Amino acid sequence: MPPSYGDDRALAGGDPVRTMEPRSPVPATAEAAAGRASVREATEAGSVGSAVDGSRGRAEAHASHAAGAVSAVTRRAPAPEAGAPARPVSDRGPAAGGVVPPAERRSAASPPARAATGIAPPSPARWFFGRQRELKALHTDIERAGLNTIAGRKAAHTRVLLIAGQPGSGRTALARELARQVGRRYPDGVLHIRLTEPGGEPVPVERTARDLLGEFGIDVPAGAGDDEMSEMVREALAVRRVLLLLDDAHDAEQVDLLLPENPDCLVVAVARGPLTGIPDIRPCTIGGLDAKSAIELLGTFTGSVRITVDPQAAESLAEECAGRPAAIALVGGWLAANPRVSVADVAKRLRSVPEDFEQPQGARPLARAFRFVYEGLPPSTAGMLRLLSLAPAGLADAPIASALAGCSVSAAGAVLDDLAALNLLRPVGEQYEIPGALAPLTRALMAEKDRPAEVQLARARMLERTVRLLQSCRAVTEPDGSPARKKLASLPRAVRFETARAAADWLRSRRPALLASARLAVADGELDTLARRLVSALVRALAAHQGTDAAAPDLYGLHQLVLGVAERQGLYREEAAALLNIGDLDARSGRTYDALARYRSALDAGRAANDHYATGRAMESVGGAYQELQDWHRAADWYGRALAQRLSRGERADEARLYGRLGTVHTYAGRYGEALRHWRAAAAGHRRLQDLSGQARALSEAARVQEYAGRPEESLHTCQEAVEYARLAGDTRLQAALELRLADTLDRLGDPTAARLHRNASDRLLGTDTSTYEIRSPSAEG
Repeated sequence: MPPSYGDDRALAGGDPVRTMEPRSPVPATAEAAAGRASVREATEAGSVGSAVDGSRGRAEAHASHAAGAVSAVTRRAPAPEAGAPARPVSDRGPAAGGVVPPAERRSAASPPARAATGIAPPSPARWFFGRQRELKALHTDIERAGLNTIAGRKAAHTRVLLIAGQPGSGRTALARELARQVGRRYPDGVLHIRLTEPGGEPVPVERTARDLLGEFGIDVPAGAGDDEMSEMVREALAVRRVLLLLDDAHDAEQVDLLLPENPDCLVVAVARGPLTGIPDIRPCTIGGLDAKSAIELLGTFTGSVRITVDPQAAESLAEECAGRPAAIALVGGWLAANPRVSVADVAKRLRSVPEDFEQPQGARPLARAFRFVYEGLPPSTAGMLRLLSLAPAGLADAPIASALAGCSVSAAGAVLDDLAALNLLRPVGEQYEIPGALAPLTRALMAEKDRPAEVQLARARMLERTVRLLQSCRAVTEPDGSPARKKLASLPRAVRFETARAAADWLRSRRPALLASARLAVADGELDTLARRLVSALVRALAAHQGTDAAAPDLYGLHQLVLGVAERQGLYREEAAALLNIGDLDARSGRTYDALARYRSALDAGRAANDHYATGRAMESVGGAYQELQDWHRAADWYGRALAQRLSRGERADEARLYGRLGTVHTYAGRYGEALRHWRAAAAGHRRLQDLSGQARALSEAARVQEYAGRPEESLHTCQEAVEYARLAGDTRLQAALELRLADTLDRLGDPTAARLHRNASDRLLGTDTSTYEIRSPSAEG
């Protein structure tokens, strides 16, 4: 079980430890208010528990849409027949603007449909408008020989195409359409990767590389650095033929670290401007759509009749939007929601909206269209849209929206539907996200119109609800009748999972958002108590549903978050816990020197907290690191220090384990006298604990040492004693393994007949003809 910072359980490595949470923390005002508000929210009839039960078959469809995740993966399908349209890279809307037509949106989102507009969605062949000149140029760049080819050399890197343009210009849609057209050339898949967070920060290379390698089924060691991860990505892509769509690249360095050294791959990067420093990159700069394509896109929302009756007004409206697909989608969504308003009237109203001269020239049409649609929203709807900027990873569902806005789940779901109908939100499976081009605008409005205290309270309500869901997610894995299951049964349905499968599906689908929520809560710095509770609940839920080994990469990042909070708040006990956990993960990944440094820092933090358990655990871990480095002298010294502390506190189980570890290192060092003394002390410790199996194992190791020391008769006697204790303990497998040990010893003593009898006894115990088992010492198990 991984560590739980807010509980009285393990630090790491299976050893129990007291809580590293400070005693009686005083919650912040926003956190306390969030706790009170969550009681009311939990009683809503709109149940998250019932909703997540229905997510089982769709959970993985949107689990990777968070910022930095591999957000769309297309594996090669059977080749289409001649003349048939190619399968699209993604099903997230018309490629010209990255939006979903109204009728199509209803089938993409999980909430109940609102009043239909009566406009049929365009056919897939019409989901992309214009850009034929740009597509032709991109195809030409793909086929054009590079500088290395002209010089007669093999290309050292993959071909890189750059689509540059302002957010909202349809740059991502153009990249998707290109990927759709050429995707069949890349049998190992088309991967769409976001490189910028919803908040505008670049996604760390470690997170992007981990998600990319996960698509190939490659496990990544926890805590691996950027260089190691980049090398693993290059090695994975060196033997694959893939198309990488790197969306919203922040700078050239971010792209360069992911470039495969395989000319059979293709990279399509999307950015605001040039990516200086990448060799032989082929840029394609785009602006607005041409008039014909812009009017066609507008018609997908308004219907053809409203365009036909006043084509000049439609052209004028498209010009006011500067041909920007995102701006046209906003205005078109508003027209679809207001069927009695003419296109000419909307063009006139949009023209009257003043330009925002603080925005870059290319971003002003979108900012004006957004302001036009936003100002027509009801106050409560506008408030929720602003607060959705707080949603982790940019993803929100009805429960998250209700927590942010402090309203019912059903009301939040209705508002989300209305916002999606206006193209202010985009459906992503069972969740919604603010389109990347609109995210800076909504954040600016929140900073302008919402008081900091209100924003903090909304964030606290959201975190409190997330903590309760994570606690429920873990509790459902406990056995029936356990205290956790009884407590779970008393919770309202809104924060309860009925089955472990439903909880696992929810955790898997919400994983990117949950990890982002933890990062944002820690970075905020004002809600540290809630942040620690959130991390603790998330660590437990991941360990319960995935296991500590599978969840190790995520756990590593979570422990680092706790370490940051502990250092900021001066919480030495939590700091020691986090350092020990990170050290254990470093040790499992083979970074022993890094682990050793973590353990020493944990020892200092434990001493500062006057926590005897943390200091003892740290000293034992330091000894283990030196043992891994085969520095037997230092390992024995640190194990001896840990043992002295355990002896002073009368902790007998730990004493027995440490005697065994000392016996192990002395055996490796060839100090058989010391090793035998410590193994016998370990056996005596297990005897006092009435642990017959542990006593048998310790005696078995003592017999091994005696054999190494050249005393086979004594080894035979000690091993027979170990067999008897294993029999008394009822440990059949251990008894069988010891019988084999006896047989080997008798063979070396020249008694093959007796050896054969013990091997037969082992076979009878196991019910098999041939079996080989290894006796593990307490040190190996610890």
